[in-house]
Amino acid sequence: MNIYVFDSSALMHLFDYYYESRFPTLWRRFYQSVESGQVVSVREVRNEINGHHNKERRINQWAKQNTELFTIPTLEEMQFVQEIFKVEHFQVIISRKNLLSGKPVADPFVIAKAKIIDGTVVTNEANKPHGAKIPNICEHFNVKCMDLEKFMEVEDWRF
Repeated sequence: MNIYVFDSSALMHLFDYYYESRFPTLWRRFYQSVESGQVVSVREVRNEINGHHNKERRINQWAKQNTELFTIPTLEEMQFVQEIFKVEHFQVIISRKNLLSGKPVADPFVIAKAKIIDGTVVTNEANKPHGAKIPNICEHFNVKCMDLEKFMEVEDWRF
């Protein structure tokens, strides 16, 4: 079974654009994937969701009810986060604004979890030449990465 580590961008896209009343099969499969442990995430993603969205939005309520999905980093994951930040170019993923305001940054934790569990990152960030986005970092460290649509394609979700 493939394990997918969802970034906040993929989760927010899913909740913002795929309404449960219009895509019931998608949501049934998504909830089953969460329940089976095939879809996982990290605590910092939950913190980003809580920090960027109105607390009354469906994604916030869902994240609050599914705290077990959002795991605390293991020692191995924390050590890999250190490896990411040893690459000076990737240090920019923590913006000065986020650093000064204490806002959560989930990207390195999502990548580290996927690396340690041999999973695949699911993000809606795009790979940019010479960039420091999730796909760039995944490529550098040989971590599998895809967007939400590719995830649905790989899992053969058709609606």
